[in-house]
Amino acid sequence: MTIGSEVKQCLANLKGVEASLSSLALRTNENESKQILHETMMVVNEVVIDLKKRVGELESEEFQYKGF
Repeated sequence: MTIGSEVKQCLANLKGVEASLSSLALRTNENESKQILHETMMVVNEVVIDLKKRVGELESEEFQYKGF
């Protein structure tokens, strides 16, 4: 597995974590838990955004990583 594909797999996993946190926040009835889950989701979203930028950098620097 190449670095590019590993980074993209990590990105996909983080998007799954983000979606799970969002789903849990919507399903919980406890306000404090809802807020903590939402805040955690937002932190994960920041990491997702940064990782997307890195994927773009990898793809522009290394042609073999495009399309993985």
